[in-house]
Amino acid sequence: MRTRIVVIGAGSVSFGPAILSDLFAFAGDLHGSEIWLVDTNAEALDVMARYAEKLNATFAQPFKLHAATDRREALPGARFVIVSVAVDRLATWKLDWQIPLKHGVRHILGENGGPGGLSHALRNIPLLLDIARDIEQLVPQAMLLNFTNPMSRLCMALDRYTRVRFVGLCHQIGEGYRIVNRALGLVPETGDRWADTHAIQQRIHITAAGLNHFTFILDLRDAQTGEDLYPLLRERLAKMPADFELMSRRLMDVFGLFCATGDIHAGEYIGFAAETMALTGYDFHRYERHGREQWTRIQRIAGSTEGWSELRGAVRPSGERAVPIIHAMLHDANQYELSANIRNEGCISNLPDDAIVEVPAIVNAHGVHGVHVGQLPKGLAAIMRREIEIQELVVEAGVKGDRNAALQALLLDPHIHSYAQATHLLDDLLKAHAKYLPQFA
Repeated sequence: MRTRIVVIGAGSVSFGPAILSDLFAFAGDLHGSEIWLVDTNAEALDVMARYAEKLNATFAQPFKLHAATDRREALPGARFVIVSVAVDRLATWKLDWQIPLKHGVRHILGENGGPGGLSHALRNIPLLLDIARDIEQLVPQAMLLNFTNPMSRLCMALDRYTRVRFVGLCHQIGEGYRIVNRALGLVPETGDRWADTHAIQQRIHITAAGLNHFTFILDLRDAQTGEDLYPLLRERLAKMPADFELMSRRLMDVFGLFCATGDIHAGEYIGFAAETMALTGYDFHRYERHGREQWTRIQRIAGSTEGWSELRGAVRPSGERAVPIIHAMLHDANQYELSANIRNEGCISNLPDDAIVEVPAIVNAHGVHGVHVGQLPKGLAAIMRREIEIQELVVEAGVKGDRNAALQALLLDPHIHSYAQATHLLDDLLKAHAKYLPQFA
């Protein structure tokens, strides 16, 4: 089936190999498709393109491969556009973490919520909207599959300011499965992250809904017998070590549902999260080291004149869902997906219809359709409604360069406790990232 798939951000050492692995895992169904790898970093793109050629040779040339630094060259004729982009990812994230701490903000992670999430969104909203506007002009019927964070805020920007078809994708639901399994002890884990998640999903079924990185388990079942496992989960959680997902356990005790994303991500939306977690932030050193090791491996394969037949055994689904969703749309599969970030449209009945929510979905030839899951507990819905209003302000600030909207977003944030703190923090974030924020110039 000849389909043009454009991968924007393909030079990323984490994103590029994962998407390529998925594409070649589905090579039989996608045989003959055109794969366009796009990245503004010409050097990284060249390495990834040569790595892709090695894979293509290993699998008997199933794809027609192309590479371009200009996405407008790649987009015409595309049916699917997979996007994962960021501005100077590691260095800017470190600042998003460190600057709020200097102002006394006890925040967690600094990526998707809180002041770090604001700063992250202000940089990435213009990037993603520029891509979306090219899609509108050149291939208006294409589906944009977004991996760029902060997911909810960027998808809201797409929804409010473009007409593109989109879905936001995040693998964090897999962490929910692993957390639940660690409490229940139903499936032995091997340390192979994605293999373990797959095995757990054969035994446990979770229905979760909410906002990206802040979803809650509505229903928990034995996938084989249909037995309700929530009573057992509550019983087992009570016996876990005191530091095991403490914040999520507190939320469950108060609001009735267990968080499906783990404390680190959910804590970005909870003002008291620092009471239960150390203020250590992301492990930037490990992230950087792993990236270097991965890039060395990719360069070695890309630059070798030897055959790499062992790549055939190494290629397997990464756990990301872009390529399986493409497959489901092409084959009108009515495929069930555990989570997708889309317009609410009544899926969660006590959140706004135009909110971007993360819910289960059905994928067919017509697109990605959210499953209606009913109401969330009132308290959790109230927290989410506040976050949705913050998202609206962040998007307005990111699109228009509106400092006042950004300040309002901070003043609504549960991590901020004074006007002076918010204003000085905002000034420092805007100054630190000024070269990436032309809309505020």
